[in-house]
Amino acid sequence: MIIHVVAAGETVFSIANMYGVTEESIEAVNQLQYPYDLVVGQSLLIENAGQEPRTKRSIYVNGYAYPFISRWVLDATLPYLTYLSVFSYGFTPEGDLVYPELDDTFMITAANNFGTAPAITLTPFGEDGQFNNNLINQLIRNDEAVANLTEQLKQIMQQKGFRALDVDFEFILQEDRDVFTNFVAELTRQLNPLGYQVYVDLAPKTSATQQGLLYAGKDYGGLGAAANGVLIMTYEWGYAYGPPMAVAPIDQVRRVVEYALTEIPAEKVSLGIPNYGYDWTLPYKRGGLRATTIGNIEAVRIAADNNAVIEFDQVAQAPFFYYYENGQQHVVWFEDVRSMGAKFDLIEEYNLRGAGYWTIMQWFEANWTLLLNRFNVIKL
Repeated sequence: MIIHVVAAGETVFSIANMYGVTEESIEAVNQLQYPYDLVVGQSLLIENAGQEPRTKRSIYVNGYAYPFISRWVLDATLPYLTYLSVFSYGFTPEGDLVYPELDDTFMITAANNFGTAPAITLTPFGEDGQFNNNLINQLIRNDEAVANLTEQLKQIMQQKGFRALDVDFEFILQEDRDVFTNFVAELTRQLNPLGYQVYVDLAPKTSATQQGLLYAGKDYGGLGAAANGVLIMTYEWGYAYGPPMAVAPIDQVRRVVEYALTEIPAEKVSLGIPNYGYDWTLPYKRGGLRATTIGNIEAVRIAADNNAVIEFDQVAQAPFFYYYENGQQHVVWFEDVRSMGAKFDLIEEYNLRGAGYWTIMQWFEANWTLLLNRFNVIKL
């Protein structure tokens, strides 16, 4: 594999000749659409460019998806996944399981057919659809509710063919920190003998004493010991209501990984990877317009339609560009194969367990092709 950054005047034809590959191979892996207009600064993944094969290590790869995922995107992605985390199942304060509004049976069946382990994602959503720390508090401090939820999880996992549980609790109260750790440990103790793995998602902390609603309720060391594995949610530095910046700047991601490894063994740590970007209207004003969530391929098409030049932040290891629409300036930060490669480098450098994608709802072929060039994906 070679990553080629498009220069002014280049075409798919000239780039194909440069590397001795076909135009069709470049068009396919990079999801180029006719008339194949390239963008200056765009990164292209070039396959079969005469490089020697590399030695690959094996990793676990997880992908999150909602039950409204396109069937063709799901089928195309499953070969690259160890786990498919169905988003999401909730619960009441009494521990009664709340099912997704849409039927997820087709996802579970497809995952098992592709040798991918389907996982329940358990989330504490309140009636407003937001993470609710009072709901967490009511559940985990009620032994009967925890027992009820655990039994219902066992039943639904057996009935529907799930093979793992992903615990995604956010905004945990600081006073519930140790109780939550014990809750995860109890789930692991109950589910492991039945053949089910338990994973927990962690906000991106950089120290044990980090304050804030996202961080204070998560004990990295305790949860790393309590669960079979953890996913560090290393994204959302750039977020919908925040100032424009890279979603997962690699310098910040590295700080989180380095702290995590002081608390949790590398073989239990998976790196969170965003499969999306944001389009902000400028000037940014706190409390103003929400940034628009966009796909990575969509971002490049916006750049092409507006004759933008894609730049690359060397510190964040992330692409971005500016454009105007209806007299209003916009800035877009997104992911490309260069930024994905930087995240894969971290997985290799620190010998991490693997990666977890939020989300797989949009197809990004170059990412998956690069992933398989770098790693072998473990199937269970």
